[in-house]
Amino acid sequence: MAKQSSIRRNQKREKTAQLHKAKRVQLVSNAKDETMSFEERLIAQIKLSEMPRDGSRIRYRNRCALTGRPRGNFRKFGLSRIALRELASWGQIPGLVKSSW
Repeated sequence: MAKQSSIRRNQKREKTAQLHKAKRVQLVSNAKDETMSFEERLIAQIKLSEMPRDGSRIRYRNRCALTGRPRGNFRKFGLSRIALRELASWGQIPGLVKSSW
């Protein structure tokens, strides 16, 4: 089980990224737009650097919904490989059967 503080921090990062998404996309496109003058692009880059770090979607980490494990996650289920295997063994996930031979 992951620490509760790391899980909450990750949730906070996700909310912050959603909040600043539109403004960040606009500033990035302005900073990369070569039709604008150098000064305008520089101003856009400075404003982008002044935004909160956690506003970037890169800072968000996919975690298991049950355990908070940061690695080995399946996006389709939102679970780590360990939790997925346990639930599949118990028959808790419809349509998923643990293979054995």
